[in-house]
Amino acid sequence: MDKINKNRSEDTISVLIPVYNSENSLDELIERIANVLPKLTNSFEVILVNDGSHDNSWMSIINNSNKYDWVKGINLMRNYGQHNALLCGIRNAKFDIIVTMDDDLQHPPEEIPILINKIKEGHDVVYGFPKSLPHSLWRNIFSKLTKRLLAFVMGIKRIEDLSAFRAFRTKLRNAFDKYQNPGVILDVLLSWGTTNFASVQVTEMPRKNGESNYSFSKLVSVSFLILTGFSTAPLKFASWLGFTFTIFGLIVFLYVFIAYLTAGSIPGFPFLASIISIFSGIQLFTLGIFGEYLGRIFDSNMKRPVYVINEIIEK
Repeated sequence: MDKINKNRSEDTISVLIPVYNSENSLDELIERIANVLPKLTNSFEVILVNDGSHDNSWMSIINNSNKYDWVKGINLMRNYGQHNALLCGIRNAKFDIIVTMDDDLQHPPEEIPILINKIKEGHDVVYGFPKSLPHSLWRNIFSKLTKRLLAFVMGIKRIEDLSAFRAFRTKLRNAFDKYQNPGVILDVLLSWGTTNFASVQVTEMPRKNGESNYSFSKLVSVSFLILTGFSTAPLKFASWLGFTFTIFGLIVFLYVFIAYLTAGSIPGFPFLASIISIFSGIQLFTLGIFGEYLGRIFDSNMKRPVYVINEIIEK
């Protein structure tokens, strides 16, 4: 027992888990957490945020809250998305360090001490990246691209091992306490409060039940949100694209003018049609970029809530 007490962290810990259709895994997850957290700290809590599940996940949360006095359940009115549920849990956490993890047992609770030990080295945010990605090839490739995109937007280019299995200091929420846009990317919000990021290798297990909610279309949607919701890079790209093709248009004009002077004729209809198609395509592409930003502004002006809490269960 003395050895365990010596290994305990002076920091208190809040474990935050967004829940969606996970009634089959929650009991085992909480039981395994119950074997880990008491060895790390004297004060801890587990916050389960039910993000509009269609199964009996909320009932499972209630049962676990009745069983363990350190389990807190938050039931949202509907499904708002994983990061929105995380933001809700973050704003309700009461301890020094927050650990976020998935509800499907892919993130073993036994790996939490690895994150906490890395935090104790002086970092503000620590990501637990897997030794090997458990998803399909296309999902792994697109996931890596999305993480690189996130790192670019966050301005933390040395960190590309982003993960939903993360630990960070709760005080970072002060950097985004007034954030009210329904489009939420937690990692970007964390970068508003610190640049002191780190990563550490952990074990990630395959899903025991069901399939991932992140389909190809969902990953594409998240990528667009990252780019147009938290970065002006697409607008800068559109500006450079317009400038580049303006130069290209001048070159084409000189080519036509010189051809007229030397050959006495100008290129025919196919040439003209191809030039018009190129410039029309570029215009529509840049208008699409502007449209994405207008859509984000429209969503923001509607003042839609990030989440709405229906019920909170705690002792």
